[in-house]
Parts: sequence; C-alpha cells; structure tokens
Amino acid sequence: CNSGRHSDVHGGPAYFILYKGQVKIMNYDLDKFGLSEEELFSPVDNSSLESEKITAPRYSYWHSVFRVFFKKKINIAVLCLLGVILLMTYVYPLFVEYDRFANLMNGATKHLSPGKALQQLGFNIHWILGSGASGQSTFDAVWFGSRISVSLAFICALINLSIGVIVGSVWGFSKKVDVFMMEVYNIIGNIPYVLLISVLVLIFSPSFWTMVFALTVTGWLAIAYFIRTQVVIIRDREYNLASKCLGTSIFRIAMKNILPFMTSVIVTLAATEIPSYISYEVFLAYIGMGLSDMSLGRLIYEAEGAMLTPGWGFEFWSPVVVASIITVVLYVVGQNLGDASDPRTHM
Repeated sequence: CNSGRHSDVHGGPAYFILYKGQVKIMNYDLDKFGLSEEELFSPVDNSSLESEKITAPRYSYWHSVFRVFFKKKINIAVLCLLGVILLMTYVYPLFVEYDRFANLMNGATKHLSPGKALQQLGFNIHWILGSGASGQSTFDAVWFGSRISVSLAFICALINLSIGVIVGSVWGFSKKVDVFMMEVYNIIGNIPYVLLISVLVLIFSPSFWTMVFALTVTGWLAIAYFIRTQVVIIRDREYNLASKCLGTSIFRIAMKNILPFMTSVIVTLAATEIPSYISYEVFLAYIGMGLSDMSLGRLIYEAEGAMLTPGWGFEFWSPVVVASIITVVLYVVGQNLGDASDPRTHM
C-alpha cells in the first residue's frame, strides 16, 4: 500500500492511496484527526505488528459528550439559566439576612403588591415580588425556600440512584438475587408511593431528614427494577459470557462491563428523578403534610388563601412559578445531557 499527496482542482490538499492496483483520491482535513501528515501517510513494511495499527481520530468519551451537548445553542441557554437558578438558590441567601417576622408588627407592610411594596419600602430587589402575610419579602422567601427544596431533591436523587443502580445491576445479573428481589418488588412496588411517603411523614415529625428518609426508603426500588430490565437485555452478550467463564465475579462484571454501557440511561434517569422530588415535596406541603421548614411547598401552602384575593396573588404565584422553572430546567438539562451521553450520537 503506497500513498502520496497532490493539490486538487480547488488548490486544497488531496491524498491518494494505491491499494491493490487501484488509486483512490481523498480530500481530508488532517486537523480533525489530531495526527501529523507523517503519521497518517508513511510507508510501512510487511510486519504483522505494523499491520495491526489503526489510524483513527483520538476518542475521549466525555469530551465527545460535551461536544455534542454544547453543539445545540438551546442547551447553552438552558444551562446558563440553571446556573443563575443555582446561584440564587445557594449563593444569594449567604449575603442576605432574612427574618420572616421582622415587619410582623407593621401592618402597612403586609400583603403588598410589587408596585406598592417598591413605592412604600423603597426601590430594592427584596421587594420586586411584593410582601407576604408577615410583611416579609416574597423574593427572599422564594429563594430561601428553593434552597431547601433543591437540596432535598439532590440528596434524594443521589441516594436513590446510587442504591438503585448498584442493586439493579447485581439483580439483573444474578438469578438467585433475581428470585428474592422480584418478591420484594411485587410486595412493596404495588404500594402507592405517595401513600407510603405520607404515612412515614405522619409517623415521624415532618423535618428535612424525615422527608429524605420517606423519599428514599423505597424510592430506589423502582430505579433498581428499571436497571435490572436493562441489564437482562445485555448480560448474555459475548464479552460478559467470556468474563464469567474466566471467573470474574458478578459484582465486577456489573461494575466494569454493564454500568459504563448504561451511562446515558442513568443520566436520563437522573433527569426525571431530581425534578420529581421537588414535585413530591411541593405536593405534600400543599396538602398540609410537608416540611415544617419554609420550603417552596410550604410557601405555596401558606399562600393558598392569597390566590383568590385581589392584589395578593404574587404571594402564591411567585413560588409556584419558581418551582415550575426549576423543575423544567433540571429536566431539560438532564434529558439533553442523557441524549449526548449516548455514544451513537458521537458520530
């Protein structure tokens, strides 16, 4: 096999390869290969070792993931919006002293619309959403509540995904574990999830960690079953059978052979799980069974009466809109990142 270079009709570089008496001319941009011209086109001998070398672009999985993800401008915009939300959720409360009852004795500061609040209390970012029933800043209350709700969602998602993915991997690969776990799933999986959470919250005091326990005590089971189904599909492929014949443990096969194959599936799961916990918290608080802390759900619950009162609507709709934006943005970012994590999109 011989190769050479000449200029095409447009003056750009073109390369020809003589292989089995046939000349093939190709126009290539060498920069995309990350290799020099000497590396790509150089004479080789008849050595068997040299013939096994493959010239191909250097591939990095995560580099390709982010390249595909950032190729869409909508992903950049949504990611920037998510960054702003996280800054307001975790950084803004660090620089603000929020006291819900600071204006409790001043009746003139209660239930103010944004326009009236700015007019009466001065033009300040704290009053751009008006004031609440205790004269507190609705803007500050929303972001302090978001910190609790978003933290709850991230912690619950981390616990449930970690346990669910590991258990599901072993569950799908071991037939002995499969027999036991299917019985557990058939019993617990048929109990309505919201009902189970509600009972646990009623038994224990409705605190932050009680809510985490209620959302994670069985929340991992559905994830584990989904992962088990995916593992069953790929567990009998040739490379897994070869590893098993060589004496590799089931746990190591699950961790090394199966889980990396399902990266995009796990990322997509996280995209649906994180917003769902915010929704659960808001729903439980709205029906009076949520956190005692001033989370987004608690704000919505306490402002329920203001929804139908003329001029008080901002107290209710502000946390509703912020909770909706957070869940939608988290879902969109996760879904698009899950799509980009699929190696089939890296071509």
